[in-house]
Amino acid sequence: MTTNAEAALIDSLNGLLADTFALYIKTKNFHWHVRGPHFHDLHLLFDSQATEIFGITDAIAERVRKRNGYTLTSPGSIAEKTQIKDQDNTKLDPMKMVKELADDNDTYIAKLREVKAAASEAGDNATDSLVDDWTDQAETRAWFLREILA
Repeated sequence: MTTNAEAALIDSLNGLLADTFALYIKTKNFHWHVRGPHFHDLHLLFDSQATEIFGITDAIAERVRKRNGYTLTSPGSIAEKTQIKDQDNTKLDPMKMVKELADDNDTYIAKLREVKAAASEAGDNATDSLVDDWTDQAETRAWFLREILA
């Protein structure tokens, strides 16, 4: 039997999973479409960040399953739950890409804090601990991106 706190944690984790997939795709999209004088550095940075983001998807989904929940099942279920906004402009200015990803990582950090609170409420120390590492990674990504804009 799932308690309300566990159900809230599962829902929060699925929201984080959706945001993780969406942020990965957006970061990879910018990696593919960046151009201009900063191409090399941004191309490599976006690729590195995308790889890091994708790297935690399985851990998030497995936390859901370990809590006896079900994960997202399709692109549609990701689209329903994500807070990361689409960006389909393949000719976006590189600094606008950087700004958008910095803002998206800030949104992601807020979601991570939500998950941490839900994990604490549900007494899930393992998720609570993992979220600390994921938050540090996201804060580093946002910091790197903001420093480019300084």
